[in-house]
Amino acid sequence: METMVQRVQRALQDAALGRAVWRTTDGMRSNRRRAVDAVDDWEAKRERARQIRAHTIAHLDYYLAQLAQRVRALGGHVYFAETAGDAVQYVLEVARRHRVRTVVKSKSMVSEEIELNAHLAAHGITAVETDLGEYIVQLAGERPSHLIAPAMHKDRQQIAALFSQVAGEPLPTDAATLNGFARRTLRRTFLEADMGITGCNFAVAETGTLVLVTNEGNGRMVTTLPRVQVTLMGMERVVPTLDDLDALLDVLARSATGQKMSSYTTLTHGPRRPGEPDGPEELHLVIVDNGRSQMLGTEFQEALHCIRCSACQNVCPVFQHVGGHAYGWVYGGPIGAVITPLLRDIRQWGELADASSLCGACTAVCPVKIPLHDLLIGLRRESERHGQAPRRFRQAFGVWRRLMSDARRWERGLKLLQIMQRPFVHGGRLRWAPPPIDQWLAHRELPALAPQSFRQWWRAERGG
Repeated sequence: METMVQRVQRALQDAALGRAVWRTTDGMRSNRRRAVDAVDDWEAKRERARQIRAHTIAHLDYYLAQLAQRVRALGGHVYFAETAGDAVQYVLEVARRHRVRTVVKSKSMVSEEIELNAHLAAHGITAVETDLGEYIVQLAGERPSHLIAPAMHKDRQQIAALFSQVAGEPLPTDAATLNGFARRTLRRTFLEADMGITGCNFAVAETGTLVLVTNEGNGRMVTTLPRVQVTLMGMERVVPTLDDLDALLDVLARSATGQKMSSYTTLTHGPRRPGEPDGPEELHLVIVDNGRSQMLGTEFQEALHCIRCSACQNVCPVFQHVGGHAYGWVYGGPIGAVITPLLRDIRQWGELADASSLCGACTAVCPVKIPLHDLLIGLRRESERHGQAPRRFRQAFGVWRRLMSDARRWERGLKLLQIMQRPFVHGGRLRWAPPPIDQWLAHRELPALAPQSFRQWWRAERGG
């Protein structure tokens, strides 16, 4: 498996990717800022959203049981999948029972997490992504690179090339033509599909309502036209009441796209009932654990509060330079650096926690106040406990700990460093340092140590 460093190096060499990611995240940050500035009580909205998520996750077993009971009362089927394999097997069994050959999907990060498309294809079932960004990355054979803008790393020339392969003829690069082609192509698939699969932004425990938030309307086509619908839901996406849903939708849209409300917020209540003109004949809700329950009761439980708005990705200086694929799995950015090691294996993925400057921007914009920078520090500690931190870092911080724990030792070390740095200081800046600091200096400037420390100055001022 590639390391994070290898993926980052490849991303940094891709100039087109860098331009596309920066342009998109910059636009999203600006939109969010305007939307938040237009609200007088934004911090109060954030605090209410935080309290809702904290309460829900603290009582997750209760609300999941209530949700399952309500969905079944509405005529739906509910399956609790402990692992990704369990979820995939259940969906395959439903598909076989209904002799499904074609599936249309509305955007679902959980389906990416469990690699559902590949498993369906292996059993002769064609799954077609209908979210425009997901459709683009599916044609490219890639994963999404962003929570809400999965094809943000592609420019129009690259998209036109992908669509031209499907069309069998060259297509121009203007947005209207490309969108029109996708619309015509996907419309036929909506009408032909035997099954619809969606993600789930939220599920309301008190009513059994499944909520899907989109800006294209494809979610409504997926939930109304096919005769069978499967909704994949991470177990943490439940909310207690419709009032709580309203509060979370308010902060979600503003944080994600800078809108007061997304273009389409679809609320469904079970399968089609007698006399209703549309909707599935059969509805299945698959509630996926896949490692989430292991986070409950730990210092990382707050990561389950996430509502997948992508605000943390848009402000992260690391994500802005390398995009989502550099993180190696489905979830990128600060939230990905937290949950990927926890959902998979910290011994293999713990390095993601190092992909952060710990500037705290992610925590500052999170609409549910997840302390992401604190969780990243906690993961670094866990990674070191599992012996994953490089030996040179352990040795360097061992020396640092010894110096910082004794004032006289610190004073002597500081004086030694002031002397040792002299040959490498030019214009008040350190121009060379030994590894690994040399990598840091390759992209930044580091002021030289002052000839007199604060302690030395203080003693001189006091005359002793």
